[in-house]
Formats: sequence, C-alpha cells, structure tokens
Amino acid sequence: MIAEATVSSVRACTYVVPTTFGGEPVAESDGTATWDSTGVLVVEVDAAGATGLGYAYTSPAALDVVREILAPVVLGCDSLATTEIFWAMARSLRNAGWCGITASAVSAMDVALHDLKARLLGVSLLGLLGAARDRIPVYGSGGFTSYTDDRLARQFAAWAEKGVSAMKMKVGTDAAADVDRVRAARSAVGDSVELFADANGAYDRKQALALAERFSGEARVTWFEEPVSSDDLDGLRLIRDRAPAGMHIAAGEYAYVPADFRLLLEAGAVDVLQADATRCGGVIGFAGAAQQCVARGIPLSAHTAPALHASLAASAEPAVHVEYFHDHALIEPLLFDGVPELVDGCLVPDPSAEGHGLRLSGGGREFRTAEWKS
Repeated sequence: MIAEATVSSVRACTYVVPTTFGGEPVAESDGTATWDSTGVLVVEVDAAGATGLGYAYTSPAALDVVREILAPVVLGCDSLATTEIFWAMARSLRNAGWCGITASAVSAMDVALHDLKARLLGVSLLGLLGAARDRIPVYGSGGFTSYTDDRLARQFAAWAEKGVSAMKMKVGTDAAADVDRVRAARSAVGDSVELFADANGAYDRKQALALAERFSGEARVTWFEEPVSSDDLDGLRLIRDRAPAGMHIAAGEYAYVPADFRLLLEAGAVDVLQADATRCGGVIGFAGAAQQCVARGIPLSAHTAPALHASLAASAEPAVHVEYFHDHALIEPLLFDGVPELVDGCLVPDPSAEGHGLRLSGGGREFRTAEWKS
C-alpha cells in the first residue's frame, strides 16, 4: 500500500517537428489541409519518487492550458485518484471550453497520471487496465495527396515488409484524380492488402456516394473515412446506408468529449468508431469511447499516436486496430525510449515495463519550442 502519493510537481514541454519522407523535409496534405510540421505536447507528473509521462499531438499553445488551468488542479491531489482528477480537470475548463487544444492538454495530463499510477503500483499500463489481448494490429497510414504515385508505392511497400496488411491513403483534392490515385495504390499493393481511403470531410454527399461506388468497384476500397464532414451526421448516415457492401464508413477522430461519440453512434453514422486518446481525454476518454462501442456493438479503431494506443487498444475489447500514422511513427522513436515494437503487423506492448514504458529519450531537442515546470 502506498501511504503518500500526492502529486508534487508538473512539467511540460512542446515540440514542433518537421514532416519528412526518407529523411528529407517534405510538406504533406490531405483533402482539406496542408502542413509541414507536427506539434507535440509532453507532460510529466511526479509523486512519491515516480514520474508519469503523457503526450498529445496538438498546438504548442496547449502548454498554456497545462500551466494556467490544469496544473493548479492536479498539484496536491492523490495521484492514484485518476478518475476524480480527470473530472476535476474537465470542470476547470468550463469557461475555456473542453474541445480542441484544451482537450489535448487534458488528454496528455490524464495519460501522465495513469502512467504514474501504474509505475507506483509496479505494473504495466496494460496490466493496470486489464488486457483484452497481448497485441493489436495496425494499418499503415499516409499516402498524402501531395505524394506522387511512386512515393506512395514506396511508403506502402515499406509497411508491407513489416507485415502490415491494411493501408490508408488520403483523398479529397480532386474527385477525378482521386479515382486514378486509388487505382494506382491498388496496383502498387496487389490483392492481398486491404486499401483504405480518408477524405477528411472534403466531399459533399453526392460526390461521396459516387466515389464510394467507384473506390469499391475499381480498387476494392474497404474503408472510407470521413467521406463528408464528421459534423454532418445525416450525411455520414446516408453514405453508410448506401455504400457498397463490404465498405466501412469511419469517423470519430474529432470527438473530444463523451457526448461527441454518443452523437455519432446514436445517428448510426459509422460502421467503425474512431477515438484518439490524445484528443478525447487520454486513458479515461478512450475507455469511455470503447464502452460506448460495446453498448452499440460497433468496432473501435484508435486514431494515430501508435506508441500510446498500443496499450490502450490492447485493453479495449471492441478495438480492431491502431492507425500507424507516418508522421507519428517517426516522431515517437525520436522523442521517446520504450516505443512498442511492430511485430508481424501488430504493436506489442511490453508487459514487463512499468506504465506504458515510454520515457523522454533526449532526442529531438532541436525541435523543442518551450518548457515549463511547477
């Protein structure tokens, strides 16, 4: 029994890491956005001689939320009372709002607290949560609209060599060109790999319906993510009802609070619900999304952040896979030691490592933009 586990200090830092391919800087784009870097917030929390680490992919402005709103809530709390602290943080955001950057700050803090709790108890995060399986499949994710067909084929081939059997590409910049790109991707990967397409909400409803037919018929696409905006619940439901057999409609990466998942599920908007623990409330938020999936009989897919989701998805009964996102798969080994290995297309959390097993490596310091400690 731990007699004293009061949170004694909080630290946070931010990074802005350039996007690359083959070690060279390169801008990336999807159907609705273009970017050339990725923002990362890292939070560390101390109690009883142990340190927990959490992180989120978000704007560096999230550090201000940690410093000004969340740290005063967390400092002095019983670090083992993770549920109580989570809802105290949520209440503290009443005036700031609980979506976007603030949600990512809460997520990073909650992950740090759960990592700390597991370390104080001497168990892995997967052991703390209770394993549903010992590993979780991934799907490769990249294929940005800024990529040439050759670059996309090279990326997909590298994943295939690691045993990855499903791969996702971005679409949405031009409907006619998208059909050609999807066909080229299918030709590159052959018949044994599942092909996913992500429009990031770029199409209108009629475009999306037409392209669902063509993607399925001409390239055997089995996953169509955000064919319309995830805010268009009626549109998602329409496309889900009319999409070809065997094509799954997915959304949920922009769900920040529990009600966001509920609305998607109540509307019958998705075949597969996505959840991102670096946006939706960390361990507690991800587990809540998983419970809603169980209640509705809907599969769950973890959005990006593969090193973190390895443990979270392996603990969630309805989880079917984790997104092995190109940018994050490069950033996590740069910033952290203890990143789970990819074995035969699956992420395998280390059951012997305390917490989620991640620790700051000291790498990537040239990309650090700010740091703070209480």
